[in-house]
Amino acid sequence: MRDDSPSQLSNTSLRQAMPQVVAAERRSCAVAIAHIAEYEARDLYLEDGYPTMQVYCVAVLGYSEDAAWRRVKAAEVSRKFPAILSMLADGRLHLTAVTMLSPFLSSKNAEELLALASRKNKKAIEMLLAERFPRPDLPTRLEPISASPTLCTVAPARNESTEPSIPVAPARNDAPPAKLAPRAPERFGLQVTIDQTTHDMLRHAQDLLSHQVPNGDLATVLRHVLEAALPQLEKRKIGTTRQPRTSSQPRGRHIPMHVRNVVWRRDGGRCTYVAENGHRCESRKFLEFDHETPFARGGPATVTNIRLRCRAHNQYEAQREFGTAFMECRRESAANSRGGG
Repeated sequence: MRDDSPSQLSNTSLRQAMPQVVAAERRSCAVAIAHIAEYEARDLYLEDGYPTMQVYCVAVLGYSEDAAWRRVKAAEVSRKFPAILSMLADGRLHLTAVTMLSPFLSSKNAEELLALASRKNKKAIEMLLAERFPRPDLPTRLEPISASPTLCTVAPARNESTEPSIPVAPARNDAPPAKLAPRAPERFGLQVTIDQTTHDMLRHAQDLLSHQVPNGDLATVLRHVLEAALPQLEKRKIGTTRQPRTSSQPRGRHIPMHVRNVVWRRDGGRCTYVAENGHRCESRKFLEFDHETPFARGGPATVTNIRLRCRAHNQYEAQREFGTAFMECRRESAANSRGGG
């Protein structure tokens, strides 16, 4: 035990030290967020082999997912409104306040809104946002809910008393997206908000599967739906076939399905970017088929020249190959095309 351990301090010394320690913690937090903001601005997390700054914060810096989400969110908004860093450093704002305010801050209201939120707790900021940015009333509804700490439910469907309710969760601006979390060995809790169309499709699936799943158990219905959907999604994405065919060298930008199939299996359905330190990106989301030798430089759509990259690393490589200005021009042109401009 070190001599300066809190347990060795007198009551008077501990009272004197507490504000100083907390002030130092706040300053350190602000410094960390400033560094996260700069690290993200330079795309160094991509260079290190991570698809997002949040994934980097969890894998390398050791933050929990929630802690990483809050710090990255604070870092992003602080780049737009640098005053946030000084307010975090001196305690006028806390991280929760920053994440709550971030969707509402603009160049026109930032100064006023940050001042109004200064030194307020979460509940007070919720009231402030409700006053400044009112939302419609919730629909009037009186429903029985489970006594156990489970999720909110929708009203029972039709007249079938055995049909289970569908779990949903209230949307919040100050919380990360819905989660899939382990609750016991090989058991997971799913919390998500769905719209009316999805709700109706889920109910329809329960009806169609009533012979296989007489009690309408939602978890079983979801498994049946996913088992039916996944082969179609794989076929659309990677061209799965029983016997992938071969063909002559493809022409143009189009990547044949048999090439997608072989590349997907070869790369293990995972981004292939490898950082200089040997770390391979672990992302299995937003995967794209990328030309190792760019198509613009004559690269063919063959198995040996096509690889899997997550969208972030695909864009990162293109930016390194063609330059930032060129890629920004391409993105702007694509956006105009989608908008009909």
